[in-house]
Amino acid sequence: MNVIRASALGYCAGVRRAVDIALREAAAPQKVYTAGPLIHNPVALETLKMRGIEILEEDADAPRAAQGAVVVIRAHGVTPRTDSRLRDRGFRIADASCPKVKRSQTLARKLSEAGVRVFLAGEKRHAEIVGIQGYASGGIVVESAHDALEGARILFAEYPAAETAVIAQTTLAAEDYAAICGALQMVFPRITIYNTICSATRERQNALRALCEKVDAIIIAGGRNSANTQRLVAVARAACSMSGEATGGAAGAGKPVVLVENAREMPEAFLRGAYAAVGLSAGASTPDEVIDEIERTLLSSGDAG
Repeated sequence: MNVIRASALGYCAGVRRAVDIALREAAAPQKVYTAGPLIHNPVALETLKMRGIEILEEDADAPRAAQGAVVVIRAHGVTPRTDSRLRDRGFRIADASCPKVKRSQTLARKLSEAGVRVFLAGEKRHAEIVGIQGYASGGIVVESAHDALEGARILFAEYPAAETAVIAQTTLAAEDYAAICGALQMVFPRITIYNTICSATRERQNALRALCEKVDAIIIAGGRNSANTQRLVAVARAACSMSGEATGGAAGAGKPVVLVENAREMPEAFLRGAYAAVGLSAGASTPDEVIDEIERTLLSSGDAG
């Protein structure tokens, strides 16, 4: 079996920075928490737990901080209200917000203070969007082109002359953002569009599309609750479906695409070497050791077969 890695995969710079900050804080003699799960990967979270790092649920009242206790703000960022509440409870803040997310927060605040009505393109419950929404007073979250058109029409009915802008979740797929922006422009033709999608997101998706053309099956490594990982799965399935049809397969059949959180979840077909070439990609919150273990498992299974 030949295992080919995508040219871009695994930890992005923002996630790696957040993990490094958390581990550095944990090396000191103090109690360390994270404001919500630091990243969306169960293996990484277990590693942090073993280092004594605990999770503070953001929707619960934070306890009074022990002497010297620190809270690490995750890469997705938090709302200003959450930040203030943690400080008020006596915690020292170690801000590990991704710099690109931080820029979106700053932009949302600037636009909101200038009276601009801000649309936020992304998942309503995603931590990044929730955090940015805290900086955009009256921000309107839209998850799809349908949402965008409906939201824009509601705003237009009340404020037809509103100055508007749209900001994207950093992990949003470019094609989804384009569809959302197109829908908003149908109602507000002069809306200002900010391209806040992270370049790492585009690089991983483009690298995966290229990989799908070279292999017989795809493994995506990452947490099931990771938005960017789930988008990689969707990108791979679309690309592999097209590849299958291009090579004479039935419409919609294509090449297998499987999401696994660790090597133990590897499907039997991969373990018995059913595919000559397997492509390996991973979400931006997937640790290097998980990717390495999956690759070793695939190679050893191929050798055994």
